[in-house]
Amino acid sequence: MKITNKEIYSCAQLTELIHQIGFLPLLSSGIRGFSAEEAVSDECRYVLLPDGGWDWPLWKWKGEIVTDGQCVYGKFFDKKAGFVSRDWWPDFYNYRRSKHPVPGEGSIEEAILMTLRENGSMITRELRAACAFTGPKMRGKFDGYITRLQMGCHIVTEDFVYPLDKNGHKYGWGWSLLTTPEALLGVESCKCERSPEESRDRLLAHFRTLLPQASDKQILRIIG
Repeated sequence: MKITNKEIYSCAQLTELIHQIGFLPLLSSGIRGFSAEEAVSDECRYVLLPDGGWDWPLWKWKGEIVTDGQCVYGKFFDKKAGFVSRDWWPDFYNYRRSKHPVPGEGSIEEAILMTLRENGSMITRELRAACAFTGPKMRGKFDGYITRLQMGCHIVTEDFVYPLDKNGHKYGWGWSLLTTPEALLGVESCKCERSPEESRDRLLAHFRTLLPQASDKQILRIIG
């Protein structure tokens, strides 16, 4: 299936595209045409408003798509955020876990995962504070650990939480509500009967068909 530009005008249409193709980065992936940002109509892209505010339908849709429960969202594609359909998740999870196994005992990554599992789900800044990453320059360092854990399919985004103004209206860019894929989807939904190598081959064949304009080097960067 070829991804075409300027045809997506609604959250429902974008959700359907993700279901059809299986994988879709939110923003530019480095492969021409392979992102939600490029797939949506110009009307759905980021725009500054005369009053200094902004509107970005695509940014608002991502929360609806994530909570719909039919795909998984996280920083999966070369450390960039995007969607994986439930149909493709077992193979993606299977291969990525082989490349990024469960963190070793006593590691910072293990401590982060244990804290998240104990709490079920947490927004990033709460998880950072709970893990004592509160000193100078600790935010960037902590975010690096979270990104690596997402690349390994150890952490995913459950939803997005927005602060409220005095009138009870949401504002700002929102915070990712993080959890584990096992907590979000269930352990059975993460199981795959294929070997990691078989999953990789299946992913590679799919992406070669989906992205004929991409080189194998670009595809392998996406697969991880």
